[in-house]
Amino acid sequence: MEIHQIRAFLAVAEELHFGRAADKLGMAQPPLSRTIRQLERELGTDLFRRTTRSVSLSPAGAALVEPARAVLDSTRTARESIKLATLGDIGHVRFGFAGASSNKLVAKLAYASRQRKPGITLDLESTTFANEALTRVIDGSLDLALVRWQAKPPRISGRPVMMERPVVAVHTEHRFVGRSSMDIAELADEDLILLPAESGANIRDLIDHWCFRAGFTPNVIQEAPDSWIVIALVSAGMGITITYDSVVASFNDPNMVTIPLTVDHDPIKVYLAHREDDDNPALREVLAAAELALPTVG
Repeated sequence: MEIHQIRAFLAVAEELHFGRAADKLGMAQPPLSRTIRQLERELGTDLFRRTTRSVSLSPAGAALVEPARAVLDSTRTARESIKLATLGDIGHVRFGFAGASSNKLVAKLAYASRQRKPGITLDLESTTFANEALTRVIDGSLDLALVRWQAKPPRISGRPVMMERPVVAVHTEHRFVGRSSMDIAELADEDLILLPAESGANIRDLIDHWCFRAGFTPNVIQEAPDSWIVIALVSAGMGITITYDSVVASFNDPNMVTIPLTVDHDPIKVYLAHREDDDNPALREVLAAAELALPTVG
């Protein structure tokens, strides 16, 4: 059955009069009658009982009324959904970020996006470190990501939304407690707890670079899959870590203190990044919400 046949059938079923049904549809009666006859031939049964004085539904016609209305309702819903998606009123945006350091930014953006366009859903992926996130934005499996980079990758557009600085996190009984700052060279003999080298985390790449430049290889006694585990191990007194001030700001651990780390490095920027040629209307609306929720820094 085609949509125009369903509309014609329902008009006759509701009016039980071909002339009034034709007027309702804005067409002449003969084409309407031909449409109904064609539909009956396709279905192999009469939908109406016709006499010179009246039109009534046949049992088959009566059975078709509700399914026909459901088809039209579904068609209207589909068309409205397409219209809303095209306008950016509904849709999905796949958003990747890496846990603790990004939680507050994500919450602000999710709230602002919801306020602007309630029909847009943010699909959140919270264990996506920078290298993986950039790769996935480029290949299209993510629409948006919070990432750090030293140089902007090709095909990526982004703006900085947070500045970070490195800190050393230690147990409250560690001998470094009370220091106002630390130099990277002072950590040469310390037991370090870090994210895995292969994780794609920007902080691990920077730590390795800073240590090598200072003339030593970091003494990593334990790798942990995410910042929550790293901080928990530091809090237990197992070792110390180097992380971002934004990460430790997400924790209120009485067994841990942080000390600014002095390194020859510009403040690290967190970028809200997306593919330059991404034409997802929902992404356009989320980026618009981000302009207010996450203003540009630096």
